Amino acid sequence: MSISPVLTAAPAAPDVAAAFFAMRLACQTDVSDVAAALASGHPGFVLLDSRSDAAWAQGRIPGARHLPTAAVPEADLEPDQVYVTYCWGPGCNGATRAALALARRGVRVKEMLGGMEYWVREGFPVATEHGTTTGPVDPLTAPCGC
Repeated sequence: MSISPVLTAAPAAPDVAAAFFAMRLACQTDVSDVAAALASGHPGFVLLDSRSDAAWAQGRIPGARHLPTAAVPEADLEPDQVYVTYCWGPGCNGATRAALALARRGVRVKEMLGGMEYWVREGFPVATEHGTTTGPVDPLTAPCGC
């Protein structure tokens, strides 16, 4: 019998796996949790859109602040604030680069997994200069229920 491709590298010991997954949750969040936090009116963080000016103009998460990744080193930041970064989506590492730059500046930060792509796919509102719209929910992404 052949070994499963999944098991060619042995699974981590439970304590190692627990530390790994706890670290991921300490550094990442997802669009559903961000949406729920924003809807509460007291999210406890500042949401930062790290995309370009053109992408920002196309649409953004209501309440987000625009801070392109390249501008992070000079940005005026509140040292005791928690920041959550997002970019376009899973195929882009702009939010990761912005989060790294923020962490290197000594602030607490998380990256929003899925970015703007999954925000839109899950049917959450998108703001533009013309107002706020909500598109249809992609049944492959929502409701996740997790």
